[in-house]
Amino acid sequence: MSRIGKIPVDIPENIEVKFENRIMSCKGPKGELTRNVHAEMQVKVDDGKIIVNRPSDSKQHKALHGLTRSLILNMVQGVSQGYEKKLRIIGVGFRAEIKGKNLSLTVGYSHLIVINFPDTIKVSCPTPTEIVVEGPDKELVGQVAAKIRSCKKPEPYKGKGIRYVNEHVRRKAGKTGV
Repeated sequence: MSRIGKIPVDIPENIEVKFENRIMSCKGPKGELTRNVHAEMQVKVDDGKIIVNRPSDSKQHKALHGLTRSLILNMVQGVSQGYEKKLRIIGVGFRAEIKGKNLSLTVGYSHLIVINFPDTIKVSCPTPTEIVVEGPDKELVGQVAAKIRSCKKPEPYKGKGIRYVNEHVRRKAGKTGV
């Protein structure tokens, strides 16, 4: 058995889980998520637990077993607690602000960068140099945070750019003088 796949997923009391016609849906205080489950994986929802089983010990089924269980766990945790990514902007004159439903970035270009994000994702700027991305879908939160970071990746000489809060940027030595 897969080490991850064989562990049952506990369902908290305030979460509603349904599995019908290969579609897993979770509903909780942070939102609602649905996902198609692979046709060969067997999912059972029994008295507060979700159990994922695989039909055989083939390499593909072993990989799908752990993946399916992890995706279901991320859904349950997302609708109960939610996910969050924090980014920091480093550079003189670099800043971010929320304008309506868009994020506006001033990061050293001659123009303003405007980023749209889905309705289920909440983006906030507690300070002009911090961005917080929150939402129930772990995959979508990571995608939006990566999209924001890709606007101005941290450069290795001065470290200017947008980076995750816990990210370490390796610095290079610049030119040496005569």
